[in-house]
Amino acid sequence: MRQHADQMLAVDMVKCDGHGICAWLFPDRVGLDDWGYAWVDSAPLQTPSQRRAVRAAVRACPRRALTLMPVPDAARSVHP
Repeated sequence: MRQHADQMLAVDMVKCDGHGICAWLFPDRVGLDDWGYAWVDSAPLQTPSQRRAVRAAVRACPRRALTLMPVPDAARSVHP
């Protein structure tokens, strides 16, 4: 099992329909642009509460546009 700091959130902009549920569930890392489409802070998840919130947002997305994925090695050195 991966440690929470080894995972990050990503959004598939092609799938996103701008429902905004993700931003409501995880406002610390997900925002909405002027048209209501999600943008995410892809920094590694640092706390258990962030991990719970991100999982809720991923599960709630009606278009399945959010993904919890491994942090690339290059990003680990940028976000300690």
